[in-house]
Amino acid sequence: MKKICIVTGGSSGIGLSIVKKYLAQNYSVYNLDIQPSKKGHHIPCDMSSYQQVSQAITAIGNEHGIDVLVSNAGIHFSGSIENTTEEDLDRVIAINVKGAYAATKACLPFMKAKNSGSVIYIASDQALIGKQNSFAYNLSKASLASMAKTTALDYAQFNITANAVCPGTIETPLYHKAIDNYVERSGADKIGVHQEEAALQPLGRLGQPEEVAELVYFLSSDNARFITGSLQVIDGGYTAQ
Repeated sequence: MKKICIVTGGSSGIGLSIVKKYLAQNYSVYNLDIQPSKKGHHIPCDMSSYQQVSQAITAIGNEHGIDVLVSNAGIHFSGSIENTTEEDLDRVIAINVKGAYAATKACLPFMKAKNSGSVIYIASDQALIGKQNSFAYNLSKASLASMAKTTALDYAQFNITANAVCPGTIETPLYHKAIDNYVERSGADKIGVHQEEAALQPLGRLGQPEEVAELVYFLSSDNARFITGSLQVIDGGYTAQ
């Protein structure tokens, strides 16, 4: 019987690469995403809706059980605290944090029943450091790091691990959207901005989604059963500076 992996936000970027990785490892993969996808079993789901997330995951768990949850769904928002409206903050928290809360809470009973499981949050290097004009996004990613630690401690007794992967600058549609927004506001040259971003990384390049997917898969493998409550940085050395 195939193992079951649930990926939230698996239709593009890092999430899509994670879906592809688990499919290649012979998992049955369920992708909860409002955007359509032909990879894995796509379930249309608004991650800001606790009810939608809970119902979708419960249905999967009741039929198949659940082995791995990769909580990846998220949105980006740029702005200082003064430039962040209450509505902006609510939207970021609803998807990035409450979506992860809903998915985790729905998966855990099925993992407990198996006395085994792996929960992996896709956080950010911003779970460890601050960045300018990133109040809401930074806050949400630090929250995921905290969620990984507390979930790891609360569910270690059930042989369930929980970790947060903290990518740096990864070349995804979300990255390109953020750059496009910056270029539109500032009038900067887009090619120049890309080159500057790459130069900021000690390894001199942007990360790729497939590299993050490899780390995520490892954390759910038998080789990583003693790793829990950790923040796994994959950022080309950026936070080591």
